Amino acid sequence: MDPEGYGLLITLEGIDGSGKSTLHASLKEMLVDLDPVITREPGATWVGESVRRAIAEQIDPITEATLFVADHAAHLTRVVRPALAEGRLVISDRYSDSRYAYQSVTLEGVVPSPEAWLRSMHNGWTIMPDKTFLLTLPLDTALSRLKPASRREHFERRETLEKVQNNYLTYAWNEPSRFVVVDAMLSADTIATFVADAIRHEWEAGRKRKK
Repeated sequence: MDPEGYGLLITLEGIDGSGKSTLHASLKEMLVDLDPVITREPGATWVGESVRRAIAEQIDPITEATLFVADHAAHLTRVVRPALAEGRLVISDRYSDSRYAYQSVTLEGVVPSPEAWLRSMHNGWTIMPDKTFLLTLPLDTALSRLKPASRREHFERRETLEKVQNNYLTYAWNEPSRFVVVDAMLSADTIATFVADAIRHEWEAGRKRKK
């Protein structure tokens, strides 16, 4: 539980094509009785517009990465911290793990120890999620769900996504109490029901601890 309040922070992670956005939309409906704060990174604040512009223009990796960090900071200040302080349930489509998984790949050869560099920029002010649901699937399936190769963004390439998914699996291995690995090859309804039920369990357990 977040030390600043009695809220619950849930994050959804996975490579592009894993079905995160579909799951995110389903949870909004399935958990409506809990009045969750449904949010995402990037895009929850105006800083996200700068991130998306940097991606579209394929600006240099350091600028892109630091804009992602700035978006995260604004997201925490404007959305996440206030909601948790009010005891709300927050569900975010992507969060800091996306940064570590993706930008550590795009920064390879640009800065020494990219992931350590990224994590150091978050030290002291970010908030650790209570639970992170990681959707995993074969790369071929993920790529088949994306736009044609000629229209994909630079981080949607096979070699990048392979490294990103491996990064995610490493995080899940290192933090088994936080990560829940979900088979993204299951039907969307099955996944949504499983995750919604798991979130309800976490929420109810948190209410009991509060009492």
